[in-house]
Amino acid sequence: MIKSSELILNPDGSVYHLNLKPEHIANDIIFVGDQNRVEKITQFFDSIEFSTQKREFKTQTGIFKGKRITVMSTGIGPDNIDIVMNELDALVNIDLETREPKEKLTSLNIIRIGTSGSLQADIPVDSFVMSKFGLGLDNMLRSYLIDNISQVAMEDAFISHTNWDLRKGRPYVISCSEKLEKVIESDKIHKGITATAGGFYGPQGRVLRLEIQDENLNGKMDNFKFEDDRITNLEMETGAIYGLSALLGHQALSLNAIIANRATGTFSADPYKAVDELIAYSLEKLAAN
Repeated sequence: MIKSSELILNPDGSVYHLNLKPEHIANDIIFVGDQNRVEKITQFFDSIEFSTQKREFKTQTGIFKGKRITVMSTGIGPDNIDIVMNELDALVNIDLETREPKEKLTSLNIIRIGTSGSLQADIPVDSFVMSKFGLGLDNMLRSYLIDNISQVAMEDAFISHTNWDLRKGRPYVISCSEKLEKVIESDKIHKGITATAGGFYGPQGRVLRLEIQDENLNGKMDNFKFEDDRITNLEMETGAIYGLSALLGHQALSLNAIIANRATGTFSADPYKAVDELIAYSLEKLAAN
């Protein structure tokens, strides 16, 4: 039995941070970072059956064209993803009354819809990127046993190419769900490696008043290539989502609307329009499968 100090429940029996019970979530789940973006998606639903919020974790479940879908805000960063993924898995794969893992496990379909900055000049603002791989620079996933799911050869190549300082921890690489990749893919979507940083400023090469460990890291990442894949964009969640999904047996895919291009120094004139178009595209694909 899992101890109450390890799987923490609220007095009403819901999981601690998300404030959810098993019946509150669908098998198809959309992640967004910003809690205000949840209703930007569910406004297109035919009906909403459930809504709740605790801290930055807002959840709504409803029906879109006959498909039951949950939309959830995760907040920012790999540490939040650790909370969200473990508690979601507990909802479907642990009996919350007996505190025992279920014999028959459920695999969730998780699609992240986010915004990101492109590292490549030829991936312009307002375009879409699908993360074929998540490259984690954050260390969170190293708390788990990931040797059987990580792409060691790509990790080694990245470490060598960037002269990575291992005092920051060893980067990890996890692939997306091939199943969801086939559902969502389109000729209009760029594919590549999404780097996941553990912070927004120094970890992403931004300098305000503090010097950073490697001021040339972004440039090194720009021209990193492994076989046919290159780093397309930099954000703060994808690697963690891919890693925990793979470990727990869920399907995960990350999609980003590119609102900034770090290579050209440009920013979208209407970032909300790009996100809305990605939302509409993703919902239609989910409803059709």
